[in-house]
Amino acid sequence: MRQRPTLTGDDAQRMMAAAKAEAVKHGWKLTIVIVDDSGALLLAERMDGAGRLSAEIAFGKARTAAAMGRPSGLVAQILAQAPGLALASVGIPLQGGVPVIWEGECVGAIAASGASAPDDEQVASAGAAALA
Repeated sequence: MRQRPTLTGDDAQRMMAAAKAEAVKHGWKLTIVIVDDSGALLLAERMDGAGRLSAEIAFGKARTAAAMGRPSGLVAQILAQAPGLALASVGIPLQGGVPVIWEGECVGAIAASGASAPDDEQVASAGAAALA
């Protein structure tokens, strides 16, 4: 039987710290969400001042990135060309979620919501890079 890597609680904490540091550095008030490869919640934080809907949106972006193994913004582009994929209901295909890849496997995803889409992705990418 094949063994697969998985995210640990310590991994999620390290990613969250890096993502939060990036958000604080720029003064962005965000929600940051980390999920495992099935899209199940591992860790979430809504920073002071983050919008009320940002938690739901960040969770949806993270689920999208984990399910597809691709950045959630890229999934939005794919859906534009193949709208039938929207029926799969994999989350929210908006820019700001990135998959966490370890040894060639998607082991989860991290997403942010509350700033501009590129800024959200910048924060998520900083979190994912913490495991590299």
